[in-house]
Amino acid sequence: MEKQRTPEETDRERRLKWFREARFGMFIHWGLYSQLGRHEWVMNRERIPIEEYERLADTWKPKPHPARWWARLAKLAGMRYMVMTTKHHEGFCLFNTQCTDYNAVKRGPGRDLVAEFVEAARAEGLRVGFYYSLMDWHHPDGARCKNDEAARKRFVEFTHGIVRELMTNYGKIDIMWYDVNWPLTAEEWEAEKMNRMVRELQPDIIINNRSGLPEDFGTPEQHITPEKGGRMWEACMTFNESWGYTPIDTRYKDAWQIVSMLRQVAAGGGNLLLNIGPAPDGSVPEVCEEELMKVGKWLQEYGPSVYDATDPMHQDWLITGAFTRKGQTLYFHCNRWPGSELAIGGLQCRVLRTRLMNGPEVPFTQTENRLVVRGLPESAPNPLCTVIEVEVEGEPKQVLGAGYVLIENDPWR
Repeated sequence: MEKQRTPEETDRERRLKWFREARFGMFIHWGLYSQLGRHEWVMNRERIPIEEYERLADTWKPKPHPARWWARLAKLAGMRYMVMTTKHHEGFCLFNTQCTDYNAVKRGPGRDLVAEFVEAARAEGLRVGFYYSLMDWHHPDGARCKNDEAARKRFVEFTHGIVRELMTNYGKIDIMWYDVNWPLTAEEWEAEKMNRMVRELQPDIIINNRSGLPEDFGTPEQHITPEKGGRMWEACMTFNESWGYTPIDTRYKDAWQIVSMLRQVAAGGGNLLLNIGPAPDGSVPEVCEEELMKVGKWLQEYGPSVYDATDPMHQDWLITGAFTRKGQTLYFHCNRWPGSELAIGGLQCRVLRTRLMNGPEVPFTQTENRLVVRGLPESAPNPLCTVIEVEVEGEPKQVLGAGYVLIENDPWR
């Protein structure tokens, strides 16, 4: 018997419904660190004094409305939501705040960059998320709050005040994405009180797990690991190895890798939040644009195998690809094309038919431990990943394990 949901669980599922269906989002890390181009932790890693780093606030002059291209690019890439840094660890606020003069309106940019982001995302029909770093290297109480109660109270009041502004001044916000709750515990942050305030102001919002409380969804970083028990999760990944603009970091992911990650998150019932690190003027690295456009074109052809196919299925690895599943339809994402025949071992269900997704049926033979799809094109119809639909009967499961047993009495031969 299915466990009955509590009112809190029912409300959480209501708020998460769109997020579970979104599958793919754009993360934007943009701040003063973008001008230095040496990673978003450059202030900390290079021990740049606050007085020296603060000068970057007056030299930052982004071009007009770069977020409009980010949002358009996200839409073309098949993304359904965007999350932008409103304040990173450096402490500089990209929005109009009354809590500190260290912000984009009063310093170099001379305008509210978060307001521009929200306007751009909404214009493309994308959901809006705010990243906010609890850790703050600039605020005088940012570190001393751990051992000084008066400092803690001041810093918590500052933090709650800024979060209130973010939840009040920009209309409907879909995601509150906290980061790094060092140096305080959830109790010391008064996180329960803070998040209750967030929900009072934004009743439909979802909140991540980085304020020290589990909240609505998990956030594995730089790895794809599903949460247990059906809990929603989102893998946040960089395009290269950095979050902020770092042109010396040239190991970018290509479209093949991104499509593979999309299959992996879909199979685990999660989302992929893929980061771009815009240049100081707001332009997107050319390689990111090129690869995202390829991904978007692939999703136009095979989108349902990622957006909709999130039913769980036990499966083992194959060098040629892996599955997603929607009910009795399996989608085999073949990202290393074998030629005219594809063999899949260990499929523990009866196959009824196979076909190229959006294409013709193809013949197959099945034994108890082996499915062979025949008559395929010699070259991959889509070099990024060609999807083969497999319609089955019974509960889909693929079991191979490390050993090998040849089954002599094969009822499906």
